[in-house]
Formats: sequence, C-alpha cells, structure tokens
Amino acid sequence: MVETTRISESELTQLGIAAFCKLGLPSNDAEEVVKILVLADLFGLSTHGMSRLESYGERLKIHGINPQPKITVERVASAMVKVDGDNGVGPLVGMRSLEAAMKVAEECGIGIALTRGSNHFGPISPYALIASEHGFASMIGSNATTTIAPWGGSDARLGNSPLGFGVPNPGGQPFLLDMAMSVVARAKIRDAFKQGNQIPNTWSTDAKGFPTTDPKTALEGFLLPVGGHKGYGLALMVDLFAGLLSNAAYLTHVKSWQDAPDQAQNLGHFFILLDTKKLGSSTWLAERMQDFAQILTDSPPADPSQPIIVPGMIELTKMVEQRKNGIKLSNETIALLQQYKV
Repeated sequence: MVETTRISESELTQLGIAAFCKLGLPSNDAEEVVKILVLADLFGLSTHGMSRLESYGERLKIHGINPQPKITVERVASAMVKVDGDNGVGPLVGMRSLEAAMKVAEECGIGIALTRGSNHFGPISPYALIASEHGFASMIGSNATTTIAPWGGSDARLGNSPLGFGVPNPGGQPFLLDMAMSVVARAKIRDAFKQGNQIPNTWSTDAKGFPTTDPKTALEGFLLPVGGHKGYGLALMVDLFAGLLSNAAYLTHVKSWQDAPDQAQNLGHFFILLDTKKLGSSTWLAERMQDFAQILTDSPPADPSQPIIVPGMIELTKMVEQRKNGIKLSNETIALLQQYKV
C-alpha cells in the first residue's frame, strides 16, 4: 500500500515551482507547469500530478525536453491559431495553447488552437476547468506514445490519446469529462507493477495480443481500447486533430519518452473553445445546466449506495475536500520534491 502525507496546496505549489526552476525553467514558466500538476493532484489524479516531476525531470536533465522554449503562436485564421511548443514541458505548452485559444474565442465566439512540438501535458480536466472558469465550453485532446494496436492488429500503432470536454456552470460545478481511449491509463498499470499487484485481464494484452493479468507483461504489450472498435475510431480522431492536422508527429512517428528520453516527442494537442457568454446570460446558462444535471441525478440508482453522478463531480468534490484538509500525496513524490529544495 502506498504511504501518503497531507500537504497544503500552497506548500505543494512552492515546492513544485522550486523544483522546476532547479531543472532550468524560468519562474513564470514553472508556475504554469505546476498549476496544471497541482490541479491534477487536487482532483485525485495522482498519476498525472506532481509525481510527473520524475519523468519530466529526467528528460529535462538530458535535454530531451527544452527547459526554456521559445513558444510561438501564429494566427492562421480569425478563430484559429497554430502553436509551436519548441519541445517545452507539456503543461507549459498546454497552458500557452489554452490561453491563445481563449484569446481568439473571446473575439470570435469560437477559438481553435492546434499545437505541435509538445510533450506529455498532464490530464485534460485542469485545462477544461480553467476554460470553464473563464466562461468557455471546451473540447481538448492530445496524442500520445503508441500503446494501442489497430482494431484487429497485433502490435501498437496508435497512442492512448486523451479526450475531454468542459461546460461552465455559473455559480455551480462545471461538467468535466477527461478520458483516455483505453480501458485504463498506462500509468495505472505502471502503478500496479510498482506495488506488486495484478491487473484485470480486460486492461491490456501481452506482446502477442493475448489478455494478461501481469502488469510487467502488460507493459511489454499494448492497451485495449474502451468500447472495442468504437474506442479505436475515437483514438484515430484525436490523433488526426492533435497530430496530423497540427503538423505534429502522429501514430508511430511519435517517439517514446521511455525508449528515447533524449529525443523530442513532437506531441500534438488541440483546444476547441466556445465562448458561452455570447450565447446567453450567466443566469440562462446556470438554469439550463442545473436542469440538465437534475434530470440525470433524479434517476433512481440501481444500487442505493452508488448515487448518480455527472462528469467532474468526483474530481471537483475531491478538490474542495483537499483544499480544506491538504492534498494527499505519496511519500515517494514528497521525497522527490524535497530533493530539489534549496
């Protein structure tokens, strides 16, 4: 069992900024990176939170990631920008892309950022939350290292590309969905391997395409897509938008951060935002969002101990609790942060 310690959001933020500054990032850039990772930990998404300092840090040290990128934004149409992340840390490139998309969406009602030259940018839900807080509905996606086989194939040719959305709810909790294209994220299998636990045989296959319960064997094989061929189709859609259209790497052109940590991955992302303020008043949106949620939650649960939820409810409830009582962080991650403390 993983041992954890509670740490305040402010302390974790300061430790994170200090660590990334030690790794060569300017303080303003470090703040952007840490904002996303701390939100991930607040949501309870520990596999995509500050624990990522380990993998990001290893690549920064060997210049597989550029600590001081010159990120460029090119406006190619009224509501569309192209972003080149110059191989920067993923959450930094993600934040610059989100900011660029919000800027054009503020002007045009819709804003689209297509991003290349990036790396793993954390979970999607923090970006969707930030967009929601500014009144934007969002659809966000990223491609990833190949871990899934084409439907019916026997080797990995596409990534476990995450896809998410957010819809603001003035005065209430926004809807936030953040999902990968596999039954589970690869990080969960890595955690099972570290903890010496077995995994369900629906999560992954071995290197020959047969289901396995051994996490070590699973890490040598490939992930199974959610919904079978439908998940395969969704994964292709994300890679077409995030990779192919953004002029980033796609499918097997994406380099593995584990197998080639010193080389640029050239991951791609997309951010599609709608300015809900142009659709109606905040009162109008709040009333419709409340009614929408109530229609769902009023459904009698099949299991009384499992109440109906809407997307984002678990994560946002966790955030409120952890902001009050401290963020539950593994002692291993805290020790990693302490290594960079002045």
